[in-house]
Amino acid sequence: MLNYIFSIMPSLFSGAWLTIEIFFWTTVVSIPLGLLVAFGLHSKLKLVKAILKFYVWIIRGTPLLLQLIFIFYGLPTVGIVFPRYEAALVAFIINYAAYFAEIFRGGLQAVPVGQFEAAQVLGLSRWQTINRIVRPQVVKIVLPSIGNELINLVKDSSLVYVIGLGDLLRAGNVATARDVSLVPLVLVGCVYLAMTAVLTALLRVVEKRSNVWK
Repeated sequence: MLNYIFSIMPSLFSGAWLTIEIFFWTTVVSIPLGLLVAFGLHSKLKLVKAILKFYVWIIRGTPLLLQLIFIFYGLPTVGIVFPRYEAALVAFIINYAAYFAEIFRGGLQAVPVGQFEAAQVLGLSRWQTINRIVRPQVVKIVLPSIGNELINLVKDSSLVYVIGLGDLLRAGNVATARDVSLVPLVLVGCVYLAMTAVLTALLRVVEKRSNVWK
């Protein structure tokens, strides 16, 4: 049994590395993008606001799996072709940016309007107001929700299997089909649990340092 486990671990770790890559790039790009969209949702420009609202509505109202299939299999019918890896990143970034935008929007709305007015009275610029007054409060408000989304992202990354990427789940499925054994899938579950456990621990450290619960 141990020999069998050791024999399939390299392929599982290779798949896990792809999962981590998708998680990393989605997080790095979608969080700042979501913040920009959140500010856009508070824009005084009606057209910009309407377009962003429509974007968030479409993305949050349709499954991520459908978005993956649409980008990889659907867009080529109109001449827009993405390689598998890039298609996965585009789908995940667009999807999670919409969810992060809603989280940030809620955080911005939670900051009392009086604080913006007080900042104007004190002569602070818009950037100074956002950086010194709004940002610290919004971070504390949204951090738990962002943490939940990041944990979901680890698990959602398994959806790239549907477009043929060799992620952790695909590696486990291939080994299970080849060897007619449930052991690979059990190991896949253990790896996912380990990744979410590490991420949860890191998020708790960040929350404590940000005094989220105070």
